[in-house]
Amino acid sequence: MTRKSVYAGGLAAFIAAMAMTIASVVIPRWISWDLSSTSGTPIHYTYGLHSRCSSVTGRCDEYPTNDVCRDDRYFCSVWRSVGFLMSFAVVLEGMTLVAFIVMLSSGVQKRSSGWKTLTAFLVLVGAVQCTAIGLVGHIYEVDDRFFPGWHFDTSFVLCTLSWCIQFLVGGGLVASAFLLEQEGSYDLLEQDITRPLTEERPQDYGTA
Repeated sequence: MTRKSVYAGGLAAFIAAMAMTIASVVIPRWISWDLSSTSGTPIHYTYGLHSRCSSVTGRCDEYPTNDVCRDDRYFCSVWRSVGFLMSFAVVLEGMTLVAFIVMLSSGVQKRSSGWKTLTAFLVLVGAVQCTAIGLVGHIYEVDDRFFPGWHFDTSFVLCTLSWCIQFLVGGGLVASAFLLEQEGSYDLLEQDITRPLTEERPQDYGTA
């Protein structure tokens, strides 16, 4: 049976993973290129899900633009799909967070079966993020704009850590459901139910 302490530990790990997911969406550092100019000044170019940044201009611009999408529809379609998947993952994580809170505030009987719902949510979120990671890796390998020198950066790493943690949390919930003994409060509940029956005295009807 999954204990309350297991849910609490899983929630703490999940919140950390959720923070990583949100950071990977917000920070525009999925793929980067770093070099130094002839004068030794470092130059950085980074791609985020919704913007592209340059240390030369000192700003981040919306990306991919309509011009990019007209010239390279495949890249635009894949990159925007990654953005959609990551946004969808954040929504699913919000639902998972609510499910965790409900389980922690519920009774023993609900916690004894609620791990199935939570595990399904965690696996689904992890699968969505894995798909996004796979698409970024694919476009990195096949697109000519990412020539040697470009590399996966902070946001890519954060997303990878996030789905790994969520799969581990889901696995922990499944393991605890089968390996841990029943919570003491459940045993007490059974005793409370059976006690009136065992303590009932036979009625004395007397003799005719």
